[in-house]
Amino acid sequence: MNTILVIGGSRYFGKSLVTKARDAGHEVTLLNRGSSAPPTGVDRLVADRDDEEALRAALGGRTFDTVIDQVCYTPQQAAVARRVFAGRTGRYVMTSTMEVYDPATLPAPASAPTPVPGGGPVPVTEDSLDPLRARAARGHGPAFAYADGKRRAEAVFLRDPVFPYVSVRAAHVLGGGREDFTGRLAHYVERIAAGTPVDVHEAPYATSFIHHTEIADLLYWAAGQSFTGPVNAASHGALDARGLSELVAERVGRRPRYRVVGEGAEASPFSFDRAYAMDNSRAASLGFDFDRVSDWLPAAIAEAAAIAEAAAIAEAAAVGA
Repeated sequence: MNTILVIGGSRYFGKSLVTKARDAGHEVTLLNRGSSAPPTGVDRLVADRDDEEALRAALGGRTFDTVIDQVCYTPQQAAVARRVFAGRTGRYVMTSTMEVYDPATLPAPASAPTPVPGGGPVPVTEDSLDPLRARAARGHGPAFAYADGKRRAEAVFLRDPVFPYVSVRAAHVLGGGREDFTGRLAHYVERIAAGTPVDVHEAPYATSFIHHTEIADLLYWAAGQSFTGPVNAASHGALDARGLSELVAERVGRRPRYRVVGEGAEASPFSFDRAYAMDNSRAASLGFDFDRVSDWLPAAIAEAAAIAEAAAIAEAAAVGA
């Protein structure tokens, strides 16, 4: 049995991670600001992770075999965690994101994809990005702030490490029905079912996905390994926005309509004018057995479609009442 602290972990795949570790017999503690209670059998500490003194006070003299950080978004948060958990944990796993590779938020030299003779760009690997050099960007806004915050947070942990550190760069997470608070898959289901055009780029690039239970499994697996550094977390098989639309169309029984957006215009989720589908071979070579997107995506679409259909029936009933 190991002692595991999960920072965050109160919703979506974080909940699956916490219950998985608990059910495996580990002593699990959840740290959050008190917004939600932990599952049965899981201890809880209440603190604002941004408040270093409050965090130290909440932890007291506790130490952990592993800390899994689900909600580290800024270098400031990483710096606090680095200081507080130095000497308190034997391993630190941070949930990062594939957005760290996004060419739209990287300096120009890093933005050009590597060509493949006779084909498209090479999927990005963990060596494709040095977060210490990712300091400039061509644009700003929420996407930039999120990606750059994650890059800089990784850099804080990687610079002069004070504990063994892993960053899990998660692909776009799908599935989970009502647990999926992002609404990205629902966007496709609702638009295609209603006959509303899906906004896509003229030639959308494929991107990477992972099921919500699979990313929970991978985080749990990473917590128990000995490797360090970044790993990409993506199911086998990249998919572009048009391919996703076709799969949704099979479920809702209506052909998708498309509206091509101009350069720089906002498109539907997962439609990209740039390539950064991920190569998952490092994690696979270390022993994690990835699923294929085609194995779980139809069920995830069915979940989203069932929720949309139930909402439409409820709305119709309310109108007719």
